Amino acid sequence: MADCCNHKKKVRSDEEKKAIASRLNRIAGQINGIQKMVEEDRYCDDVLTQLAAVDKAVKSLAGLILSAHMHTCLVEQVQAGDTQIVDEVVELFKRFQ
Repeated sequence: MADCCNHKKKVRSDEEKKAIASRLNRIAGQINGIQKMVEEDRYCDDVLTQLAAVDKAVKSLAGLILSAHMHTCLVEQVQAGDTQIVDEVVELFKRFQ
């Protein structure tokens, strides 16, 4: 295996880590905002709208990470002759349906 995945670890560039951290911080901010909305007795529709936005943000981040996984870890492991990684990816797709 190359630099991608080694012993169930993923080596990410500083740029990747920064992009993921930025998205996670944004999601955390959205969650904190929703908590404040509930504490302030905001209307259900407003809270649900924000929850839908968080759900979309989380799914978008998951898609980004899954795409990177397929373009790096999956390709490298298949090229190295390890096709069991395909089963792992199939299970990942099942989780995100």
